[in-house]
Amino acid sequence: MKKKHISRKSQTDWERVDKLQDNEIDFFDNPEVTPEMFAKAILRKGLKPVVPKSQVTLRIDNDVLTWFKKQGTGYQTRINSLLKAYKEAHQVKSGRTGA
Repeated sequence: MKKKHISRKSQTDWERVDKLQDNEIDFFDNPEVTPEMFAKAILRKGLKPVVPKSQVTLRIDNDVLTWFKKQGTGYQTRINSLLKAYKEAHQVKSGRTGA
């Protein structure tokens, strides 16, 4: 089988592209990021990797769980954040670090 010649020269009409005005560009497959979307974005470049979580069964008073659930989605993450803050505060008091 004979190989097809593949041109390395771009077939894009860059002169035409350079002349396009912003309002002439079709962003159908790449919608604009809204301020709300941007506010929820998380950039992890250069940061420590996310620590994996463990699934556990935990008994919590009904009134406490109901209150957290009423705060909306992400209530489990908020509970985890509070537990982590409690752990860190007590590590500082006792002079201990680590797990």
